[in-house]
Amino acid sequence: MCRQIEPIDRRVFETPELMANHIPVWRDHNKQVVFEISSPDGCTHEGQLVYKRWSPRPLSDETNPAAATSIVEGREDVYDYVPSLWIADAVDWHVNFADPQLFVAYGSSLLAQDEMQAVEHPVLGALREALVAEEAIAVTVENGQPTPVTVTGIERRCRVATDSNVAEGRPNGLYGNAFARADESAIRQATTAIVPPTITNLIAIAAPTGGYGNYQASQVRYVLDTAVTGFQAATDETIRLRGIKCPVVVHSGFWGCGAFGGNRVMMALLQMIAAEMAGLERLVMHTFDSDGTKALDAAIRVIRTELDGESLVQTDQMIDRIVALGFEWGIGDGT
Repeated sequence: MCRQIEPIDRRVFETPELMANHIPVWRDHNKQVVFEISSPDGCTHEGQLVYKRWSPRPLSDETNPAAATSIVEGREDVYDYVPSLWIADAVDWHVNFADPQLFVAYGSSLLAQDEMQAVEHPVLGALREALVAEEAIAVTVENGQPTPVTVTGIERRCRVATDSNVAEGRPNGLYGNAFARADESAIRQATTAIVPPTITNLIAIAAPTGGYGNYQASQVRYVLDTAVTGFQAATDETIRLRGIKCPVVVHSGFWGCGAFGGNRVMMALLQMIAAEMAGLERLVMHTFDSDGTKALDAAIRVIRTELDGESLVQTDQMIDRIVALGFEWGIGDGT
């Protein structure tokens, strides 16, 4: 397990003051509609937001790929933010598929995973505005190195259905660029206020972009560095939240495999290994559909058949073995 370290930056915001002094700027009409439903005039915002940015942590010299497959759980769905009640005293975290510029497109017409979380958790837009106003370095990558961000105490004030539903006016769903093209009536039907709001903890990490051909060792190491740092930061923050060490459950999916064209099997495999390195109790992979479930199953098979020769493997050797498998970058899906 990685040692505990101090964050690069730490800021604490009272949510009511944050929302009053740094109102989110929605540059898209449909997002303004969602905000009016989630945060109508006269509503109250509560709680405290803690923002931290972390420097990359050194990978452990050895890892146990076999153990990685024992802590993963696949779910053929999308994030529902339901707590992990089946694991006693667990604290749940959700991965934000971040841009290197933290929450930079939250107010735009796009509704990819990052922006989806921001529209359902509108205080993230206020956080972005506050960080910019304070001239903070609001990034998840700096000087080519990952600097994951954790945010705790986030109000989730609504849910937005993005599935295809002809009867409700969204025949092509609302995900990605389809959101901006939808009628206001479809947006209103798709949006449900959550009263009272639930609370979410996020890990914002940016996946590598612009790859082509086979994955290289430097790219594999970068993904591991990013995920291990983010997952271990969540573990450290859980101790701060609870005052004691307790189980940490991280929810993720095919991070970096949409617009960035990452390989689903590779990214699932590396997140599993990172979860083991970081000492997570459980990594819940939300696979969305049957094709996603097949990709996760393939990643598990690769670990068990290609990387599971010994209980402990030298990390450098494991990276070389993964590269030798010849995983290839895909093509971005345009979302």
